[in-house]
Amino acid sequence: MKPGRRALGIAASDRDRSSHLAGVVVRADRAVDGFCFGTCTVGGSDATAAVCDMFDRLGREDLGYVLLAGIAPAWFNVFDLQAIHDHTGLPTLSVSFEASPGLEDAIRDAFDAADSIEDRLSTYRTLPDRREVSVTDGTVFVRSVGLDPEAAAEVVRAYTPAGGRPEPLRVARLAARAVAECER
Repeated sequence: MKPGRRALGIAASDRDRSSHLAGVVVRADRAVDGFCFGTCTVGGSDATAAVCDMFDRLGREDLGYVLLAGIAPAWFNVFDLQAIHDHTGLPTLSVSFEASPGLEDAIRDAFDAADSIEDRLSTYRTLPDRREVSVTDGTVFVRSVGLDPEAAAEVVRAYTPAGGRPEPLRVARLAARAVAECER
């Protein structure tokens, strides 16, 4: 991968009613090249729209990928990877850091309203399968739209120099937490 290739990494930090999203542009050589911020509703269904809005506000034409930390930030506010891919025109990858049997049972247990459950499950069921990817210090689990699984694994490895977390997501996580701390 060319060292100047850029990825937008987005991570969340939840608070009572809102989740702070931080977006970080990182080059493949690990130089940080920009930031953006947004919010979505804890327990809501606006995380996908928030990511698309952050992408638009960045106004960057030099991005090559969108990397998302997880698939359901803000208490099951499920990302629609296909919608993000369609909006940005970029390969969109969700990276999670723990093995999981899936979220269907957890979503059913977390909500009372049938329509809220079905809307989330409908989005969740459209997601591509998670693929296990070995990185420098462990294993991550990747879903991708716009890249085949092998190419997605190469992208994740290229942005993961150490520590088991792709650099765009590591820095975005730090930024999201810092912004959320400002609200305390």
